[in-house]
Amino acid sequence: MKSEKENKKEPMPERMEALRELPGEILRRLTKSEIKAFLFEEVWPDSLQEKLKDYLM
Repeated sequence: MKSEKENKKEPMPERMEALRELPGEILRRLTKSEIKAFLFEEVWPDSLQEKLKDYLM
C-alpha cells in the first residue's frame, strides 16, 4: 500500500510559477477545480482553456 504522502501529488514547479504570474483578474475568475486542473491535469476543461486562451502558446 502507498502511504498518504505518496498518494498526494505535487504540482509541477513550472505550472506553479505560471499560475503565480497570471494577472489577478484572471485568477479571480478561476474556480477551485480549474486551478486544480491547471496544476495537476494534462487535459484541461474547456472552461479553463477559454479563460486562459490569451495566455496559451
